[in-house]
Amino acid sequence: MEQPLKQNPKVLSFYRGKNRKESPPIFENLAKNLDESLNTLPQSLAQSIEMADNDLSTLINKKISHKLGELQLRCELEQFAEQLEARVQKTFNFLSIQEKLEQEEKDRLELVKNLTSQLVKVFTFDFYRNVIQSLGNQEYEEEVDLFGMDRRLIEKVKPFFDFMYQTYWRVNTWDMHHVPDEGPALIVANHSGTIPWDGSMLKVAIMNDHPVREDARFLVEDFAYHMPFLGTAMHRLGGVRACPENAELLLKAGHAVIVFPEGVKGIGKSFKNRYKLQRFGRGGFIKLAMKTKSPIVPTAVIGAEEIHPVIFKSNSLAKAIGVPFIPFTPTFPWLGLFGLIPLPAKWDIQYAPAISYEKYGEQGLNDDLLINRLSEEVRQTIQSMINKRLKKRESIWLG
Repeated sequence: MEQPLKQNPKVLSFYRGKNRKESPPIFENLAKNLDESLNTLPQSLAQSIEMADNDLSTLINKKISHKLGELQLRCELEQFAEQLEARVQKTFNFLSIQEKLEQEEKDRLELVKNLTSQLVKVFTFDFYRNVIQSLGNQEYEEEVDLFGMDRRLIEKVKPFFDFMYQTYWRVNTWDMHHVPDEGPALIVANHSGTIPWDGSMLKVAIMNDHPVREDARFLVEDFAYHMPFLGTAMHRLGGVRACPENAELLLKAGHAVIVFPEGVKGIGKSFKNRYKLQRFGRGGFIKLAMKTKSPIVPTAVIGAEEIHPVIFKSNSLAKAIGVPFIPFTPTFPWLGLFGLIPLPAKWDIQYAPAISYEKYGEQGLNDDLLINRLSEEVRQTIQSMINKRLKKRESIWLG
């Protein structure tokens, strides 16, 4: 019988329970209502997009011209926090008093409510200021690798990422033994979530759950390095600019490398197209595997699509500030920075058996038809894993 790796018994006691399949229909209805609400939101919010674009542009201009002071920004953030927490608490309080709700389900709701409340407290003005100062102003550790990874900083922020991994999203990993214990490996995964939390969670999965490996490096889209602070943060936390040359260096050094062949198209999918894999480029990751003799581990990530459901994308303002798109979700930009707080969806990460391409030799590098065929086979493998895992999932929030 299939079992996830290293399940946390304290977490699962709240979220699973012995009678999980006999849960009241209210949770199924809640998930169904969420889908229906998100599917109808585009029509109801269509007239607000231009206004939101203007508001975002005004905020950026104020920031650039220093008209938005620290005190005013602090007040706005506090208001956003109060609004967000009030809405979340109201929803869960309503659900908690339903007569049909069993005590086990009330306990689950109470835990989710408390998690959301705690996460809101993390996103304070001082949190942002301290993160910016630590990433942008402090000196690098004396010993950093070729790409600027700072192990001291990683240790400082790891408790936060562990909280997101173990408690907030309750990530289960399946078939981790398919990831090789040593040597180079390409972990090829679907990309989603608007804000690419999936890269960090895949990295944490290797660090926490793999029996031998202690780290993995993830490739980051080029646009992230043109954004203030984010590029520096990615370097210091172990991210590497996505290009064949960098990936080849990492693989030849024996690293496990996390790649997302969908690229920006993956994280920019609308909610109605969730879990539908986009085209895998021109198969560059296949060439990398052949050239460096690295096995490919197809990987499916379930749960990230629901943490920031994309309703609309704004391209006009995005071009002005140099990013691929600006997403509009049920909470962003309506709640400002607090709209970036992800929803507590339940995550699963599943690994398929590693695939070796050494038999094709160097001549395979020049066979475009072969490269495209092998790339499509990997894409179909991941899509199949996603589909099977979705069929087993009973709830977005409970798994």
